[in-house]
Parts: sequence; C-alpha cells; structure tokens
Amino acid sequence: MKRKRNNFSNEFKWRVAIEAIKGESTITELANKHHVHPNQISIWKKHLLEHGPEIFTNTRGPKKTEKEVDTEKLFQQLGEMQYELTWLKKKYESVS
Repeated sequence: MKRKRNNFSNEFKWRVAIEAIKGESTITELANKHHVHPNQISIWKKHLLEHGPEIFTNTRGPKKTEKEVDTEKLFQQLGEMQYELTWLKKKYESVS
C-alpha cells in the first residue's frame, strides 16, 4: 500500500525553519517533534536563509500591466525612430 504524500503549509514550513535557525534544539529533535524528515527541515532552513531578504523588498506602488510595458516599449521605439529621421534629414541636407 502506498503512503500518502504530506503537503505542509507554508506557515508550518516557516515555523519549523525558524526553530531550526534558532538552534535551541537539534534538527533531529525538531524532526521527531514535527514528524518530518531531518533532510526536509534542512532544505526549508536553507531556503529561508537564501530567500529571506526577498521578504523585505519594496513591493509598494502599482505594478505595471502588460499593456503599460508594451506602451513604454513603443514610445521608446518611436523616440529612436524620430532621432534616426532627424539624423537622416541632416545627412541628406549636407549631401545636397
């Protein structure tokens, strides 16, 4: 009979990883306490230490939609084309 796979919530993973980082008890003790494999706790701990700074990134302000990003790209292309047109006009006038 196959064993059902455990799905742990993000909050549970975070709490266990924090306990592991504190170091008040060993990973083996935490594994027995929470009925999780020690390797899994180590993975969660490593993930929290690597990606922890991302929690404090500035996410304020409205995020740009795909339409706004496309509009900005089009305005940039328009500006480049206007610059090229001006340059070509000056080049044509100097040749004539």
